[in-house]
Amino acid sequence: MVVGGVLMLGRGGPLGNNDLLAQAADKGKKKGATENPFPNRPPAPSLDGGIGWLNINPGSEINLKDLRGKVVLLDFWTYCCINCMHVLPDLKYLEKKYSKELVVIGVHSAKFDNEKDTEAIRRAILRYEIEHPVINDANMTVWRKFGANSWPTQVLIDPEGRYVGQQPGEGNRELFDKVIGLLIDFHKKKGTLDTSPVRFDLESNRLKSSPLKFPGKVLADVPGKRLFITDTNHNRIVVTNLSGSLLETIGSGAIGRKNGRYPAATFDHPQGTALVGDELYVADTENHMIRVVDLKKKTVRNLAGTGSQARFRADGGSLAKTALNSPWALSHIKGTLYIAMAGPHQLWSHKLGTDRIGVFAGTGREDITDGPLDRCALAQPSSLATDGTHLFVADSEGSAIRQVDTRAGGSVKTVVGAHDLFRGRALFEFGDIDGIGDKVRLQHPLGVAFHKGSLYVADSYNHKIKKVDLKTRKSTTFLGSGKRGVTVKPARFAEPGGVSIGGDTLYIADTNNHRICTVDLKTGTLAQLKIAGLKPPAPSAADHSDLAGSGQPVAVPNQTIQAGKAVSLSIPLAIPAGFKLNPRASIIYRAMGNKGQQVIDSGGLGKRRKATPAGNAGATASLALTGKPGQAVVEVAVSYQVCRDGKGGLCKLLTTRWKVQVTATADSKTTSLKLPAAPKPASKTGRKSRKKKTK
Repeated sequence: MVVGGVLMLGRGGPLGNNDLLAQAADKGKKKGATENPFPNRPPAPSLDGGIGWLNINPGSEINLKDLRGKVVLLDFWTYCCINCMHVLPDLKYLEKKYSKELVVIGVHSAKFDNEKDTEAIRRAILRYEIEHPVINDANMTVWRKFGANSWPTQVLIDPEGRYVGQQPGEGNRELFDKVIGLLIDFHKKKGTLDTSPVRFDLESNRLKSSPLKFPGKVLADVPGKRLFITDTNHNRIVVTNLSGSLLETIGSGAIGRKNGRYPAATFDHPQGTALVGDELYVADTENHMIRVVDLKKKTVRNLAGTGSQARFRADGGSLAKTALNSPWALSHIKGTLYIAMAGPHQLWSHKLGTDRIGVFAGTGREDITDGPLDRCALAQPSSLATDGTHLFVADSEGSAIRQVDTRAGGSVKTVVGAHDLFRGRALFEFGDIDGIGDKVRLQHPLGVAFHKGSLYVADSYNHKIKKVDLKTRKSTTFLGSGKRGVTVKPARFAEPGGVSIGGDTLYIADTNNHRICTVDLKTGTLAQLKIAGLKPPAPSAADHSDLAGSGQPVAVPNQTIQAGKAVSLSIPLAIPAGFKLNPRASIIYRAMGNKGQQVIDSGGLGKRRKATPAGNAGATASLALTGKPGQAVVEVAVSYQVCRDGKGGLCKLLTTRWKVQVTATADSKTTSLKLPAAPKPASKTGRKSRKKKTK
């Protein structure tokens, strides 16, 4: 069942009736920080029942008891779902704002069969750039424990491990911000809040860089002898010739919506494109905008959208003032630009040269129903193709291919796949069945291309390319075995997301394999397109260390050292009981000197540097010296990660600081400093508060 754009299953269990929205409306006004805003809550169920964890140490798992003292937000999601994608920026906002008090855990309870595979979820985590732990709830065990009944649903658990409530749907950032703030205020006063930072071993730490990163779409331009590749997770457009020789890149690779010349312009995970003359239109998906690339002037500008997601079912309006909602694909027919608007499950249109953009087809209800343009229903349209009169739509959530007559009085009909079933049941009719018309089953197709009376379909979650004869509505497997892979002989793909025809060549954006493939349509030969000279954008510096620390630094009595070129540091690392040093995380140190000192080389002060691990509980580093005798006071801060021993997946970020007085002399032979051990930090995880229980 589909309600309000949120995909629903059956009714939830006894925990599923406590909507946060109803609870939170007046809590801040009626209760102060000394009174529990959510009293008499039951203990939260365990997270047992998943078949694997991601974004933590491989082979590990997380127990809710390890997170005592933290506010925990569970995000029930499935990676195909556009509403679930829309929640991710809100989660990132909350994770950043409450970085020391909040832990988010994704509970991936799959809709599609392909989504039950842990490796498929791992790649989705990388594609969506998720930085919190995720449990593969393939059997929906955790889903049932918490009484979830729709994707997405978020659940809050308080620092004492008690269930607070849940809220389905997207667009709830302000609500969760308010409720989390109330919980933090109360538990801070009560003494049951743990503000020590936690860190997790992210899948991105193990991802190798590649020239392309999750390319979503590809567009062949035969007259211009060009190929436009949407390098989605590099936030740029790569332009090659039809043989793969690199011509240019559009965009710096940084996330943003900056206009201007190619090197300065920025995008946010763009998807589909459409070429009209010397202008390339780009669906800048996560900016919720349509951008225009002037291929002659080599500039980027805005066409439509405000840069913010539309939070309601808008009909349209002026280009610059109308908010869009995840535009995913584009197509051009006779002066009109058509947009697959995945967020509201609609097709939109814009007559080029005018200032208007608006709904062309679809009521906004997520379903697969045929009929007139204003009464039909679509389900997350993700690709468009055309024969010059009709649009062909990959309706991904309905696992169907639709045909749209763009002429006056036109209508929508389903070419292959289930449709017009009771109460949205078509959304759950998927599989891998070749055949004719309504009997065909696809699995979340993301790409479609028209060629000589047939459609080529990227049947993404089946890892196949299908061919559909438009006259007979017969669908057959063209390439792929149904198993994920990277070989060309035999043909293997990994969730291909885009297809385009150039002459007698089919170009495939093999998204999860980070590559573009070509198929000779005369021979059926598959090959990988090599793009010589293409490099990934320069990475942005990600610093997850917190060298500010807390508490007073360990005081070290005056040490006499040689006034030479450098002094080495021997650093003991305090490891709490039940934890071990995380070998995959860098040990970061920074030194600061007192004003006016001339002993420590100022060029090395104030900068974050990597220390060298030494054994299981130590590190070494060095400080450059000026060679001058004298005195100085230097503060050394060291940040490192420790993780639960055994199968525990919880990691904490610890920081220790030392304040050292040094005297440098010409006759001293000492060239090293051994810092004293700091007191071992206590592990708060899993401990019950000894304070009186507050209801």
